[in-house]
Amino acid sequence: MQLLTPENWRDYELIDSGGFEKLERFGKYVLIRPEPQALWECSLKRSEWNNLSNAEFRKEKNDPEKGKWILKKGMPEQWEFGYAAGEFKIQMRLGLTAFRHIGVFPEQAENWNFTYRTIRSLQVKTPKVLNLFAYTGGASLAARAAGADVLHVDSVKPVVTWARENMELSRLDHIRWVVEDALKFVQREVRRSSKYSGIILDPPAYGRGPEGEKWVLDDSLPEMMHLCSQLLENENAFLILNMYSIGFSALVADNLVNSHFSNTGTKEYGELYLCDKFAKRLPLGTFLRFVR
Repeated sequence: MQLLTPENWRDYELIDSGGFEKLERFGKYVLIRPEPQALWECSLKRSEWNNLSNAEFRKEKNDPEKGKWILKKGMPEQWEFGYAAGEFKIQMRLGLTAFRHIGVFPEQAENWNFTYRTIRSLQVKTPKVLNLFAYTGGASLAARAAGADVLHVDSVKPVVTWARENMELSRLDHIRWVVEDALKFVQREVRRSSKYSGIILDPPAYGRGPEGEKWVLDDSLPEMMHLCSQLLENENAFLILNMYSIGFSALVADNLVNSHFSNTGTKEYGELYLCDKFAKRLPLGTFLRFVR
């Protein structure tokens, strides 16, 4: 089991965490957002949080998943944001949404780096990479920047449009976009006997496809992994499974992958976290990845 945190962020900083919230800097803007795993006390006083922040997300009483942003003067609804690790550089648009998310999960930079490094090392001229539940496309950008032929799948059309904007901001091109239920898409790819050199998955706990298809992680993930085992090339291939939802242990991912993939080559699994300025480590999901 490993504990991993990205170390290349310049535009992002977790300043403080606690009291079920986190204080974060994205570029030059500082946000206060809910964080259910931050059970401990803040290191800074609440008045200091308020002085530092440009915007705060406040949850609705009747729906804890939704809320509204309280903005200070000069705080935009959208802004650009960059990430760089050596030769790998991307640019993204961030935006304040009604679900507290802003278009990037900073802890995932560790998986972006892995994706970029791995694709560059594969003995394949143009690896095909499938990114499922792909959101605004950080992993898609990493794969494309490394030279892969990328297929980006998400069930929410506005999110796919957002990902396309990020591709253009990053001066990349030719990512293929699919607005579809991920499980239905993978089922069809298996029937077509398609093969991929890389598969990246970041499934939610619950979700709906564009035609009302129902995704429940507990019920659907075993079938998804079985299907992915049929799509992944037998060699010169990699897989990344990331899970934030429900608090599953990384051992769940390990057992699940072992039961569906006969060869996992070089494998690692554990937790992703971010560390605030006061050395408190905020857990932000589990991961499993292998290269064979």
